[in-house]
Amino acid sequence: MEMDKGKLPDGKQLLSAENLLARRAPQIALGEDAKYGMGLEVNRKYGVPIVSHGGSLAGFKSNWYLLPDSQIGAVILTNSDMGGMLLGPFSRRLLEVVFDGKPEAEGDVAAQAARYKAQLAKERERLVVPAAPDQVTKLAKKYISKQLGEIDVLSENGQTVFDFGEWKSAVALRKNDDGSISFITIDPTNGGFEFVVGETVGKRTLTIRDGQHEYVFTEVT
Repeated sequence: MEMDKGKLPDGKQLLSAENLLARRAPQIALGEDAKYGMGLEVNRKYGVPIVSHGGSLAGFKSNWYLLPDSQIGAVILTNSDMGGMLLGPFSRRLLEVVFDGKPEAEGDVAAQAARYKAQLAKERERLVVPAAPDQVTKLAKKYISKQLGEIDVLSENGQTVFDFGEWKSAVALRKNDDGSISFITIDPTNGGFEFVVGETVGKRTLTIRDGQHEYVFTEVT
């Protein structure tokens, strides 16, 4: 429909070409070569307009791309937080294939993987696994958030486990630069969720944040 300017596969015009293309009109600058319209980004970094829109949450990264001048589209779906490292190289590789461009995408992926492994190793040095008992004993046995549900703090096989009901994970401990303490999930596929220890109105709390939101789990007494 994006390529056919609002037409469905049977040729029916679902929305006008004028309205569809208005979504690509620049509204916000994202840098020298990229502009953001209404939900869509148009990037001209390599001299070719690429229209795209992404979708990302914990556990997956995805994007679709359209080369409107060439009537070519592509989609990438990944079931990993680290899939975000593939999005830029994927669009670059699309252009390499279509326009016989210089092969740089594969090298970009390798470089990003190397940087990530180095960063991961550095972060791993700060983690205490299993979590230190003197800090674990300060946790409540159960926490609740009205938005995200409950956490049961358990001990399994010598490790501290946060049980969320639908899933659970062992946690590591990290002492942060500001003096706070974080517990971080470390099990495969569920790793990387950080809970900062705190206290509000005399009750123990665990706080998890993303780029835009903050959720507080409060101890159940």
